[in-house]
Amino acid sequence: MPWSRIISGIIAIALALTLIVLGGWYFTVGFGILIFLGQLEIFRLVRAKGILPAAKITMVVSQILLIASYLSPPLADALLPLAGTFICFYLLFQPKFATIADVAASILGLFYGGYLPSFWIRLRQLEAAQTSNLPLSGYWPTDWPTLQQLPLGLSATLLAFACIWAADIGAYAMGRLFGKTPLSNISPKKTVEGAVFGLIGSISIGILGAWLLQWPLWSLAGTALGMLIGISSLLGDLTESLMKRDAGVKDSGQLIPGHGGILDRTDSYVFTAPLVYYFVTLLVPLLPKL
Repeated sequence: MPWSRIISGIIAIALALTLIVLGGWYFTVGFGILIFLGQLEIFRLVRAKGILPAAKITMVVSQILLIASYLSPPLADALLPLAGTFICFYLLFQPKFATIADVAASILGLFYGGYLPSFWIRLRQLEAAQTSNLPLSGYWPTDWPTLQQLPLGLSATLLAFACIWAADIGAYAMGRLFGKTPLSNISPKKTVEGAVFGLIGSISIGILGAWLLQWPLWSLAGTALGMLIGISSLLGDLTESLMKRDAGVKDSGQLIPGHGGILDRTDSYVFTAPLVYYFVTLLVPLLPKL
């Protein structure tokens, strides 16, 4: 593995962990920058197909959605259809007639690039108001707490990220060592063996995290969470590979040395966010306590 890939990966993980722990506006603003850069890459891929989306408007309303997700998740859900309607109105009154592809690409940028990732902000905000001890609603542990003693949003976000990292590392490493069976024509380098090892890695971390958090039925809950994250992160990766293949490019960008663009590193997180949020907020409280 190239040193540029290793070093940039370490820096990215360190920055991500710092923002996750801080939470509050620190995490929200940092995540907003990621969303902005990711949407730039999405619309760059779209334009490579000759499609002209409402990029600027979509990126602006996506940032509003992120802020709404931080302040009030129900407000963000209400803003989503309004934002989509506003984007369509904008395209209707352009000098050049918009095409179906223009409208569809704009809504894709809003939903895939803005709304779905905003669930990470919702997840990190769980119990954040009660535990913030820094300006801008930030948080920093004053001692060395256990995972269970951390705010729910922080512990759940750390666990979800750890599952994704385990899935990515397992799939990459084991796929290179043992991979022989192609998984999909969308991404020829991905193998069934790598996908299986990635799923096993995600499930293993999910079980460990559920045990440390002392969730009810922790073995079952951890397995379910790890499986959800492992499968959704793989689907996110394949979805981004599909967009790159259709646009005829190898990487979504060149921002991260050795890794490509923002989308190349964050595609596993898009579909995962809402699944983890609703798993933690809806399913885990329903589990019977033994």
